[in-house]
Amino acid sequence: QVQLQESGGGSVQAGGSLRLSCAASGYTWSPYCLAWFRQAPGKKREAVAAIYTGGGSTYYGDSVKGRFTASRDKGENTLHLQMNSLKPEDTAMYYCAAGPGPIATMKGYNYWGQGTQVTVSS
Repeated sequence: QVQLQESGGGSVQAGGSLRLSCAASGYTWSPYCLAWFRQAPGKKREAVAAIYTGGGSTYYGDSVKGRFTASRDKGENTLHLQMNSLKPEDTAMYYCAAGPGPIATMKGYNYWGQGTQVTVSS
């Protein structure tokens, strides 16, 4: 059974940084996509960043390019998201997801974590 456990959320002031982690277990096939999505109140869930384990290619949403960096610790099968220069509009519940892809769409992911809250104050 695939399990995804997020950690690292919290509250920070604008301009600050946070690092999210997602521990993935139980995935028995490869390659696959690991991703971070986020959903703010009243808004659709959107892809933030993703990694394709087959070739290491990455995806970043336009609103986070240059500020967020996704990385994968292969040994521990952990996905990280380093978030710098955080803005109030980054406030959302952040979800880790795994699936066969496509890399940047929700339909490409069939396993989801419970989410971790990120709150950025101005």
